[in-house]
Amino acid sequence: MGASVLRQLALLACMVVLPHAALAQASPTSATQVDVNVVGDLVAANLILADQQVLDAYGHVSIRHPNNPQRFLMGRNLAPALVTANDIVEYDLEGVPYGAKTDFTHFLERFIHAEIYRARPDVNAVVHSHSPAVIPFANTQVKLQPMYHVSQFLASGVPVFDIKQAAGGPTNMLVGNGKLGKSLADILGQNAVVLMRGHGNVVVAPTLPLLVFHAVYTDANARLQSQAIALGGPITFLDADEAAQAAKVIDQIHTRAWDLWKRKFTR
Repeated sequence: MGASVLRQLALLACMVVLPHAALAQASPTSATQVDVNVVGDLVAANLILADQQVLDAYGHVSIRHPNNPQRFLMGRNLAPALVTANDIVEYDLEGVPYGAKTDFTHFLERFIHAEIYRARPDVNAVVHSHSPAVIPFANTQVKLQPMYHVSQFLASGVPVFDIKQAAGGPTNMLVGNGKLGKSLADILGQNAVVLMRGHGNVVVAPTLPLLVFHAVYTDANARLQSQAIALGGPITFLDADEAAQAAKVIDQIHTRAWDLWKRKFTR
């Protein structure tokens, strides 16, 4: 674990700091009240996904605002492993920040989160990553499919978003406005994961612990599937019935993984 991640242990252990109190100094309209534990969990999700090598210097994770479904919370433009409670910013579904300090910059691709929250009332957490293991499945005709029970959420399908098609021509590959964000949300549909050609992937879930679980096991599944392809011969994936039955079990036990990963940053 890198030094930058280690520095967060003390910060999370001292999560008595109310982040929105600091943000409120920048703007009188800053904020909707947020439980400090909610913000603490969002910080933990950033650190966990960095530690699990799903996120690197780039990428971002958000949660729908628990007290205002038309807004969401996400770290400012900062490497996920460096995010603290005081870096969390509130955004509306147009990507407009509320109460952010004047020296904060904001992720260009916050529109991914905004448009998914707009399109999917069932989604309360979103992560965008550049997970290297997943990229080959975004850039080839090989479909990402569930290799084992913990990746059963992939069984519903993993569509691919091609930004060139969405934009009608070449782009810088970044989802930097609401129009492109809406196109990505449309391609995602009701699935848990969408791949982004030449870029990465987006994972969604109804809760933050399940989101982290999905993101980690999307990456793990991609690595296992690539290994299976390299071995040669046919691959047996989970079928729809197996995935459905596995999902019922995972719904009950996925928080075990969250508790384990989070404890690494809070003890």
